[in-house]
Amino acid sequence: QVQLVESGGGLVQAGDSLRLSCVASGRTFAIYRMGWFRRPPGQERELVAAITWNGGRTLYYADSVKGRFTISRDNAKNTVYLQMNSLKPEDTAVYYCAAGQPSISWQDWGQGTQVTVSS
Repeated sequence: QVQLVESGGGLVQAGDSLRLSCVASGRTFAIYRMGWFRRPPGQERELVAAITWNGGRTLYYADSVKGRFTISRDNAKNTVYLQMNSLKPEDTAVYYCAAGQPSISWQDWGQGTQVTVSS
């Protein structure tokens, strides 16, 4: 299994920026892709951004965050980041880091970190 721990969430005002971090441990050799999901209050989780683990190639951005959010990976730290700029109240959610393997998608999940954006 892969263990994922998110950090960096908090309470900010609209227009502010946050950088979320996700540290991976365990069977990281099996990871093919990493992703950030979010779940707004009372709603279903959605994929925000995804990146390949080894190559750092961007795989996906949700339309709602394109141009504002950037996913990246630091190979030396086994960490994936989500840089969030120009935050909006609609971005308020619990943000989760997830890891996927070539044959099993999004198998491992972190505990989540709360992001709250006030207007």
